[in-house]
Amino acid sequence: MYETFNGSAHPMAPKEIAITAVPEDERVWVPQAEGVWFRPLFLNTLQGQWCNLLRVRRAGILSRHLHPQPVHGYVIKGRWHYLEHDWVAETGSYVFEPPGEIHTLTVPEDTPEMITFFNISGCMVYLDKDNKQIGFEDVFTKIDMCKKHYDKVGLGADYVDQFVR
Repeated sequence: MYETFNGSAHPMAPKEIAITAVPEDERVWVPQAEGVWFRPLFLNTLQGQWCNLLRVRRAGILSRHLHPQPVHGYVIKGRWHYLEHDWVAETGSYVFEPPGEIHTLTVPEDTPEMITFFNISGCMVYLDKDNKQIGFEDVFTKIDMCKKHYDKVGLGADYVDQFVR
């Protein structure tokens, strides 16, 4: 027989996360590159997954990369596209990125701000024009970026802990 826990989760289950996705405090946005920030929502260290908002306030190419696992995205504001495809992801668009596909994320000149929710499993492998790896990000590098930024802006390195499961 399955035992209930007084209407709550199992005592070993991690705590839920319920937060305002787009924060009022600008310090929550972690700088990733010039004009590019991410806002962590969920950092899953057990499965190598993270969910975040990506905010871009500049036009042009952000990165050429691939993912060894699927990625899901939902555009909250603005628009972007991949140079390798003829579609444009606009406000309200859902994007599925299959594992292994190389793509170059680009924000058009007429887009002052883009915000997209991404659910990423595995890692991001950054590539040069010859498809040689030049870097990577995973849930652990994201946590490290957050700790360093939050400590620097006065929120404290442990501010990121609320997103880690």
